[in-house]
Amino acid sequence: MGERVAGWEPRTVVREGVELHCRDWAGRPGARPVLLLHGLAGHAGEWDALAGALAPRHRVVAFDQRGHGRSTRRPADVGRAAYVADALAVADRLGLERPLLVGQSLGGHTALLAAAAHPGRFGGLVLVEAAAGRNADVPEQIGGMLRGWPLPFPDRAAAVAFFGGGPVGAAWADGLERRPDGWWPRFDPEVLVDSLAGIAARDHWADWAALSCPTLLVLGQGGIIPPAEADRMLALRPEVRAVSVRGAGHDVHLEQPAELLRMVGEFLREAHSP
Repeated sequence: MGERVAGWEPRTVVREGVELHCRDWAGRPGARPVLLLHGLAGHAGEWDALAGALAPRHRVVAFDQRGHGRSTRRPADVGRAAYVADALAVADRLGLERPLLVGQSLGGHTALLAAAAHPGRFGGLVLVEAAAGRNADVPEQIGGMLRGWPLPFPDRAAAVAFFGGGPVGAAWADGLERRPDGWWPRFDPEVLVDSLAGIAARDHWADWAALSCPTLLVLGQGGIIPPAEADRMLALRPEVRAVSVRGAGHDVHLEQPAELLRMVGEFLREAHSP
């Protein structure tokens, strides 16, 4: 247990030698807890605005997934099952009883698989710009994107500008670490590319169709999920509520945080009171 920082308390969960660094936001006892999973190349701090807003009523935990942030940088296993097991370990070790599981991008894919593999363990699911289809090109695409970063950034301001400026650029810059020669990512690109193998190899439609927990699908109006894929998700599970967020791309949680807060808060109130 560490010193409370800006409303959250640092905690570390260790699973099979992999350290998972968490931000634990205290909330009202008895309310539905919330577990937040960031996307590829991201970090737990991306969720600070949402977590801080939910925390007065809900306990909220976000963690740096393996290979990211302050968690173990080069874990031996970066398969989809390892990410899923990490989410379960954090929920179990920190005593999160049937939490609402919220994930963006790769974190949303992990959330989908975790909820499908462990029915009844999670009280609900919110997928933000995440889907069930196979994307054979994603490792090459992501690898090219990460190799295109002009590293090291000479200062934080240069990083913020490169990532688009504003809150989005600041959040991405917060995932960097300062070294004597400049600012560098807190991850190794090859580790992240390897972690995408499970998405490139096969689809996960069966996992999506098997889900039984209440689900909210949040897409950015300018996001990366193909409309046909979103349509198929809703055809397989017509009870799912889906929302397209205006003015948002892939990083809905950073581009339209107030709108995401409104939707998650409403979802918690309507469908997830203990």
